[in-house]
Amino acid sequence: MKENLFENKEYSSVDFSGQKLSHSEYDSCAFKNCNFSNADISDNDFINCRFDACNFALVKISGSGLKDVEFVGCKLVGINFDHCTDFLFAVGFRNCILDYSSFFGKKLKKTRFIDCTMKEVDFSSADLSGAEFNRCDLSMTVFKQSNLENADFRTAFNYAFDPEVNKMKKAKFSSFGLAGLLGKYNIEIE
Repeated sequence: MKENLFENKEYSSVDFSGQKLSHSEYDSCAFKNCNFSNADISDNDFINCRFDACNFALVKISGSGLKDVEFVGCKLVGINFDHCTDFLFAVGFRNCILDYSSFFGKKLKKTRFIDCTMKEVDFSSADLSGAEFNRCDLSMTVFKQSNLENADFRTAFNYAFDPEVNKMKKAKFSSFGLAGLLGKYNIEIE
């Protein structure tokens, strides 16, 4: 059990940068314009929370629970989401910067990524079955041994991955994205 419980609270423009948050549970809380850069929020639980326009650059998040958490317009650069607890892990992202983050081995079934930049994100060994990548920039993002079955990449762009090392049954792609699937064959597509 966590030391502190915070329910239905709203945090607006709070600067948590560089701080260590204690072992707490945040249930149904909203965070707006808060700065968590270089903070250590490890071993906290966030349940049914929403983060709007928050900066999470280089935050430490080991052992934290993200259970039905939505990020909107947030900067989430260099975060190791794979260090979060797996129990009830459920997140969604809209208009976020997720560059250089890692979801290695995470279960992200039906996760929605909408209008996000996701440059050099690591999705190796992740379960992204049914995930949606709507209008996302996936430049140099890594998909290796990933489950992409039923995932939707129709409006995503700048992706390049090998269909032979990923599960891709019934994944959805647009014709303009085929080059990202065939790059290893060094062929020209017009």
